Amino acid sequence: MSGPATHTGAPHTATPDGLYEVTEATARAARTAPLLAALGRAGRSRLLAAMADALWADRERLAATADEETALGVPVLLAEIARTADQLRLFGRVLDEGSYLGVAVDTRTADGTAFPPVRRWLVPRGPVAVFGASNFPFAYGVAGGDTASALAAGCPVVAKEHPSHPRTCALVLAALRRAATGAGAPADVVTMVSGFRAGIDLVRSPQLTAVGFTGSVGGGRALFDLCAARPSPIPFYGELGSVNPAVVLPAAARDRPAALARVLADSVLTRGGQVCTKAGLLFLPEGADGDAVLEALSARVAEAAWPVLLNPSIRAAYVLGTAERAALPGVRVLTRHRPAGTNPADPVPPVLLTTGAATLRDDPESVLTEECFGPCAVVVRYRDTEDLTAALTALAPSLVCALHAGDTDADTARALLPLLAAGAGRVVWNDATCGLRVGWATQHGGGYPASTDSATTSVGAAAIGRWLRPVAYQGVPAGFLPDELRTGDGNEGAGPHTVPFRLDGVPLPGPGRTNR
Repeated sequence: MSGPATHTGAPHTATPDGLYEVTEATARAARTAPLLAALGRAGRSRLLAAMADALWADRERLAATADEETALGVPVLLAEIARTADQLRLFGRVLDEGSYLGVAVDTRTADGTAFPPVRRWLVPRGPVAVFGASNFPFAYGVAGGDTASALAAGCPVVAKEHPSHPRTCALVLAALRRAATGAGAPADVVTMVSGFRAGIDLVRSPQLTAVGFTGSVGGGRALFDLCAARPSPIPFYGELGSVNPAVVLPAAARDRPAALARVLADSVLTRGGQVCTKAGLLFLPEGADGDAVLEALSARVAEAAWPVLLNPSIRAAYVLGTAERAALPGVRVLTRHRPAGTNPADPVPPVLLTTGAATLRDDPESVLTEECFGPCAVVVRYRDTEDLTAALTALAPSLVCALHAGDTDADTARALLPLLAAGAGRVVWNDATCGLRVGWATQHGGGYPASTDSATTSVGAAAIGRWLRPVAYQGVPAGFLPDELRTGDGNEGAGPHTVPFRLDGVPLPGPGRTNR
């Protein structure tokens, strides 16, 4: 039997179509780049829709294979495939709408003097690399958000096969390539390489223009440094480690202890705590009201099923990390059953620890402020708002944070929101930190080490901006330019505009839209 802890499943029996060595993969991607760009927005929208349909048509086999390699469960994986297909379709809508191109046209100076038009828009960077995650084999894998947004932008993707689920990677790759040829695009819009050394060589390849990565701080930082050290440095968009604080204010603790315990437990235990949005630090007020929340939360964690973690290295890091945290001065173990077994395939116990806010305030470099991947969280008890603020200020940036407040917490909540938003990419109000929705307003990123570029998102419509660069055309007649730059501004050869744009600073709608 195969499984995430042993990886005894059958290896590739033949080299999957599209799995190449680095030089061949990047060369194919480079040859494909102009063809993908030439498909235009409509062609790439059809391509993404075909890929979504291909994944959904093969969902049963994909989910079964991924379950053998990750133990995440077929129902969970089917839901993830649905999310991945929806994500591909979302970028089709992004292409159809067109504002992502950022088209702007200047024809006059500030005093009204006319000059030959300057037209600016965004174009594809070229071939990019995508390193997927262990914990989301579909949504952050070969067909995940980085791939979807890059293809939408017009950039061919060279994916790095993930060693935790290689057979799943191969099946997804095959589905994407079949869909590409069926949609009239080259199969090599997506290729793949395999192996640790291949990942390093891929980042160094001169054909690459950017890298997307989801994984550990150590692995991501190593690749980030390689990108910066190239003769021609390229952007590295890395989603790394995040501790994700969840803050409970006094009135919320007083009014709804049981409901809070449920939401906090969901924030810690979803998918075995193996999500980047897991709440790792839970801030509760001292006193009877906080005690009630803690008692209910401890009961939920104690009753939770033990998950099998994704691979032996993640399991070993979890066992070591929880033991290291439990041994710290001022830290008390609230919930842990018998110790985890020594077999790599054994499930692990959820662990709940507690300490005081002074521990974080006095030692901002404490291991408690670092991510512990898996079903573990630290409850931090605070005396008052000043105590809470000092502890939160000591934390590194995060992908997400949560603020749980009651009616009489309004003044404190208003004061804390700017502090939380200064360090997090997303602030959640009275809800779990997990459960990221994919849409136009999605923001999934934060300051380092949560991500290496806090100005972008790895999930949602705005992710397309990672793979684009600006170009301006000055004085070029509109008839020589793409349709999106023919703005109908009165110049010879100009036609009706096809996307939203700015004309001399004034925003104008796309076709079929009006300014409101």
